[in-house]
Parts: sequence; structure tokens; C-alpha cells
Amino acid sequence: MTDFPDDIFTEPEDVDPDTLANPGPLTPLAGVWEGRKGVDLNPKAEGPERRDFLERIEIQPIDPQANGPQLLYGLRYHIHILASDEDATFHDQIGYWLYEPATGLVMQTLALPRGQTALASGRAAPDGSSLTIRAERGGPGYGICSTDFLDWAFRTDSYELAVTFHDDGGWSYVSTTMLQVRGRTEPFRHLDRNTLTKVAEPTPNPLARIRAGQASKLEAHGF
Repeated sequence: MTDFPDDIFTEPEDVDPDTLANPGPLTPLAGVWEGRKGVDLNPKAEGPERRDFLERIEIQPIDPQANGPQLLYGLRYHIHILASDEDATFHDQIGYWLYEPATGLVMQTLALPRGQTALASGRAAPDGSSLTIRAERGGPGYGICSTDFLDWAFRTDSYELAVTFHDDGGWSYVSTTMLQVRGRTEPFRHLDRNTLTKVAEPTPNPLARIRAGQASKLEAHGF
């Protein structure tokens, strides 16, 4: 059973075009961020390997999105990570953070250039201090999709991201991915963690900039 409306086509009216004023618990994520003390624990043939990494995340607002009556405010992101001892990209990830004001639902989409995508969902803490999202392989609605090879050799059974917002304006995360590595009997807990510091403010979404420009022109003409 769902609480969805019978009318699945009519989109909401009078939508605020300013995404930065409406992303709810995602508000502290908007901007450009850097973290220099990241830690990755990943599986290797000889056992777990720890890698330190440097991270840059750009998180920018997009225009409001509607699925019929469902209204979402979102942030588009790009994560780029370098291992501390290498010049080649260690991790690259793109996707969206999404928030549904009507229900409080928080979602994250992600895509990796190794042939893997996911849609995770969750909620923010009531006081806005943190949020947690999760996706499971084969889960209804929110799940994980991988290439045939990854599913065979390094099957991802679950993904969970816990974000904590700090009083100084920064934030940190712990990413936990449960992997079933071929030839191993026990699942491997793949961990990533880092603390991010803001290095630039976000740019308003395209529709907000257009509306702001229109308002400025009207003011200039005395309206």
C-alpha cells in the first residue's frame, strides 16, 4: 500500500525556483569542499589495504524537479579523489542528492566509471545534525546495479553513507560498502571516511538566476 495520489500527472504549481532556499537537510552540503585526511580500507589478494586520500567535492543546486505531483529539490555533485601517493585518479563519482519536502525523504544517486550505479534513500536526524542513506542489492525501489564482472568478483550487497554536520560549517562522512569477494567466505566491510572543509560557495541554480535577472530588470524600470 502507498499514500500516493490517484492523479499521477498534475505537477505542483507556484514552485519556488530557488533551490538553495529549499533543500531542507541537504542545505549544509551545497558548495565546493576539500578534505585532506581521507582513509580508504579496501580488499586486496593479500588482505585489507589502507590508503590515505585527498578529496574534492563540488555540490551545486539544480532546478526543481517534478515527477507528476512529486516535487524534488536537488544538488548535483562530482567527487574526485587522489590517493596521497599517486597522481592518477583513485575514485571518481557523480550523481545527485535529492530532497522531497512533502515527506522528508532524502535520496542519493551515484554512478561510478567502473560500471556501477545505485539509488540510496534515508532520512535526516530530527535536529538536522546528520543524515543516513542506504541501498541494498536487489532491494525494491532503492538498489545497486553492477556490471556482470563486478557482480561475479566483488559483489556489492549493501551501501550505507552516514553524514555528520559540524558546528564549524564542515561535515564528515563514513561510507560502508559490504562486498562479497569471490573466493572469500566472509563479507568484506569496505570503509571510506573523510572530513570536508568548504572552499567556495555554491552557484544559484539556472532558474533562480533567470528569475533574479527578471526581477532586477523590473526594478530598474520602476515596477
